[in-house]
Amino acid sequence: MSNYLRELVCEMQMADISSKFTETESDGQNMVFVNGKSIPDILKGLEIRMLETEDSCDHGKVKILGMGRPTLDWNKDIIEDIPDVLMKNAISKVYADITKDRIL
Repeated sequence: MSNYLRELVCEMQMADISSKFTETESDGQNMVFVNGKSIPDILKGLEIRMLETEDSCDHGKVKILGMGRPTLDWNKDIIEDIPDVLMKNAISKVYADITKDRIL
């Protein structure tokens, strides 16, 4: 999980988004916090919807058929189980909240 998060932070930094990764040992449950809020708390109240085929930008490309559980299904007790799309939505939500009143 830490390698995954380091890569996300690196992508954000390359896009000139001020960010940093801090890893802290804890005795309790593994959890990812973004600006002091846990991922489940950030996602609470958000409606995450996957793009419909006509809304996506991959028209005409061959689609890979995946087998398994739904993309947005995850065990909230195990943070390592979180899908990539949910992690990125949580980070985007925090970033949007931070920059909503900022004039660029």
